[in-house]
Amino acid sequence: MPTSKQRRETARRRLERQIQHRQEVAARRRRRNVVIAAALSVLVVVGAVWLIVVKVGDNTDQAAAAPSATPSGSAAATPTPTATPAHEPRKTSGPCAYAETNQTLTNPNAKDVGLPADPKPTPATGKVPVTFKSNQGTIVITLDRASAPCAVQSFLYLVGKKFFDNTTCPRVSAKAKDGLGVLQCGDPSGTTAGGPTYQYKEENLSKASYGVGTVAMANGGAGTTSSQFFIMHEDGAGLGKNYSVIGKVTQGLDVVQKIAKAGNDGSNQAGGGKPKLPITFSTVTAAA
Repeated sequence: MPTSKQRRETARRRLERQIQHRQEVAARRRRRNVVIAAALSVLVVVGAVWLIVVKVGDNTDQAAAAPSATPSGSAAATPTPTATPAHEPRKTSGPCAYAETNQTLTNPNAKDVGLPADPKPTPATGKVPVTFKSNQGTIVITLDRASAPCAVQSFLYLVGKKFFDNTTCPRVSAKAKDGLGVLQCGDPSGTTAGGPTYQYKEENLSKASYGVGTVAMANGGAGTTSSQFFIMHEDGAGLGKNYSVIGKVTQGLDVVQKIAKAGNDGSNQAGGGKPKLPITFSTVTAAA
């Protein structure tokens, strides 16, 4: 039978083992808490980085996916810019004020051919025939400087730059079906969203009328006239006076009407679509 001294010694050793065990448990708990805290810190950092990446990605996707507004008129608005302009926007100092913007300079469908001359005063008399040779036949448009001096000046500049050579007409519409009977041309990108990198103001709108054979400049809103133009193959009564009239078809209206009669694919939001009978201008030249 153990003595009192032995019992005390046994109790002391048991107590020491219990204290040691508690210390070891406490140490393990501290190490575990440190590991958990470190893991949580890593998760917080990773989560923050993920959130930033997702947020930036969402913003980028939204910017890339933002649709271009299609005006109620004849031309689609300029797409959202996608790059930094190669140079600062330029502007002429004459009465036509041909002007670039960051948006026109970064439009992926735009073609930079510089800016037209802008003399003071702008030539405002005389008529100039322009001949469009195409796979469907020849069309001659006689430009009238008095009707829209700045537009005609720009148009002839683009002809001289061969801007319209080897281009298609990306849209045709019928009045009965689409509310407007036009053949729309003048966009080298073939999208109805392109043109040169400059724009300018509309002219003489109060006098504008859009009878059969009339040629007018398309736009996507006030001050955005550029290179796109449309030919009326049906009467345009009811069309708003928003488009500068630059002249009339004096040869080849039957070519335009043949294309219109063949119909379109309905792909344009503003009405109509790509011609089912495609037309491509091989060369466009102005009379000397």
